Amino acid sequence: MSGTAIRPFRVEIPQGDLDDLAARLARTNWPAELPGAGDTYGMGTDRVRALVERWRDGFDWRAVEARLNAYPQFVTEIDGERIHFLHVRSSRPDATPLVLTHGWPGSVLEYLDVIDPLTEPADPEAPAFHVVVPSLPGFGFSGPTRSAGWNRYRTARAWAELMNRLGYAGYGAVGNDAGSMVAPELGRIDPEHVLGVHVTQLFSFPSGDPAEFADLSDADQAALKHLQWFYENKFSFNQVHSQQPQTLAFGLADSPVGLLAWNAQLFDESLDVDFVLANVALYWFTGTAASAIRFYWEEAHAEQPAAGPTTVPTALAMFPGDFQSIRRFAERDHSNIVRWTAYGADVEGRGDVGGHYAAHQATEVLVADIREFFAGLR
Repeated sequence: MSGTAIRPFRVEIPQGDLDDLAARLARTNWPAELPGAGDTYGMGTDRVRALVERWRDGFDWRAVEARLNAYPQFVTEIDGERIHFLHVRSSRPDATPLVLTHGWPGSVLEYLDVIDPLTEPADPEAPAFHVVVPSLPGFGFSGPTRSAGWNRYRTARAWAELMNRLGYAGYGAVGNDAGSMVAPELGRIDPEHVLGVHVTQLFSFPSGDPAEFADLSDADQAALKHLQWFYENKFSFNQVHSQQPQTLAFGLADSPVGLLAWNAQLFDESLDVDFVLANVALYWFTGTAASAIRFYWEEAHAEQPAAGPTTVPTALAMFPGDFQSIRRFAERDHSNIVRWTAYGADVEGRGDVGGHYAAHQATEVLVADIREFFAGLR
């Protein structure tokens, strides 16, 4: 069979793996903790214990499998690595192809809620999409990577090949977290085919020029303060992943509770527990804890291509509680930002839309934003 063949795929974790997980959770070695410390020193024992109890006694991995297997899934080999992806075609002949890219510690699971409303909108006048949701190389069902260099640039090249292999001459790119780095790069390297880029973060930072800070708005000043707070209080994961991912990987690969505590630090406590556990379990069962965090090392050591700002139409849907992009910096890196939406805590009475996982937490809001952006490009 050709290495470029696209083969059907189903999630079928052996029962023995589930039994082994249950046994490991039952004999957890809990770390010592100072009385009343809470989250002062990092993930507190109370939160991790509650997550473990749910993982052992209430969480249903088979339900996650069934939900994934309800959609067509495939694997193919690109640039020497297996790539897993969901591919759900709309029944609408006017549908626009979209490739949606997740990040860490999320996975393809973060986009499951948007598949149905994007592919088969209830309103026949609403735009429809063919949806492709790949697992990043080294993440989840793509399996551990076997080669180095899987950063945003190599991933974007792989996605361009994937969409070409699927027969899409024109398509949109959507991303969150690492996907918000891959999607703009995809637009940069494949502008002849990428119709537009829609992301939930534009990771553009100060260049060091003091003039960039002149007359910043109050909102931008607040965004800088939030970024500084995150760097000083929550950025340790990035430092470790960027410098010594393999050292950390021994603990993550051997202890499901260690993996849970490390990954869950980046899942806000407002998220539903089963969503958190599903994403953590996916990394555990696929053995990709180590290869996933190597993405950060590869990013930190990548040689950035000599190129100017991106030129394809770009949209940002920014949600409260998440990374707050600053347009002045973003326009330095992206020359064709045509839509910039900063959502507040409440959108048209639909409630709280805060959070990093907008596709899961604010599905209707994000879907509407994606529709409006791509409809405007026609």
